[in-house]
Amino acid sequence: MSTPINGIMDEAIATTEFDYDSVVTPCHAVAVQTFVFNVLPTFYSLVFILGLVGNVLVVLVLIKYKFKSMTDIYLLNLAISDLLFIFSLPFRIYYAANDWVFGDAMCKIYIGIFFLHFYSGSFFIVLLTIDRYLDIVHSASALKARPIHYGIITSIHAWGVAILVSSPGLVFFRLQMEDDRKSCTSYFPYGSNFEWNKFLILKMFFVGLIFPMIIMTFCYSRILNTLLRSRNEKNKTIWLIFIIMIIYFLFWAPNNIVLLLQLFHTSFSADSCNNLKRMNTALQLTETLAVAHCCINPLIYAFASEKFRKYVISFFHP
Repeated sequence: MSTPINGIMDEAIATTEFDYDSVVTPCHAVAVQTFVFNVLPTFYSLVFILGLVGNVLVVLVLIKYKFKSMTDIYLLNLAISDLLFIFSLPFRIYYAANDWVFGDAMCKIYIGIFFLHFYSGSFFIVLLTIDRYLDIVHSASALKARPIHYGIITSIHAWGVAILVSSPGLVFFRLQMEDDRKSCTSYFPYGSNFEWNKFLILKMFFVGLIFPMIIMTFCYSRILNTLLRSRNEKNKTIWLIFIIMIIYFLFWAPNNIVLLLQLFHTSFSADSCNNLKRMNTALQLTETLAVAHCCINPLIYAFASEKFRKYVISFFHP
């Protein structure tokens, strides 16, 4: 029997679906169900509006005023990644309180977009960090190594890799009947549930979070060392990219950590009904936080970049 939560990442871990039939009292997280049905549609609607307006504005400003460097190309792709996910939010809004009525093909596309947004966002933040690293630490040789077309080529490769690592969502998710309702959930070959779920979650954790974090930590440690020695103040963009990176991990890491805990719940003696309820609640809350990230980057630009604010004002008052 599957858990009563509608969240995508909860559905992505079929092996952590618990045998509630062995519990005398049905183990249903009523508070989570209330949150899903009553709160999430309104919250996701707000995220949709803010994210759509903010990211469309970022795209327009970058194309009109700042499409001149690799950093601009990566920021543009980051906004496109957020917009791609935002366009899937109306389906999520409806699904939060109703059955999945959009068919099997849309189920696969819906899940695929979720994973594509997660991986592409991570990859483009890595590229932004590497770009700043080359510009500051290897400034003498970086100019020759970073022509504008190189940013386009690396962006295409980043999208290709993101699509590749997101493809299991297209294979393992489908429209199913669960508890008398239509749901868009994972379905693995018989007898391989745990292995495939373990693979998908560990892939998210290491490819989407740990590996990028290692690269970013190395780059920023070298950048900080260079700035402290040279007192170079020409690269204010570094702080903008740093804030984007920190916010990304703050919004996405909690969900991935809870996924790992839920995957290995038996190792933590967390298979009692109360613990399962708490785990499901934590999973839903952290997933909601991760979803909200798609509307955050434009707010970061607005508050952290004086140049971006000037471009926005000029865009509306030419």
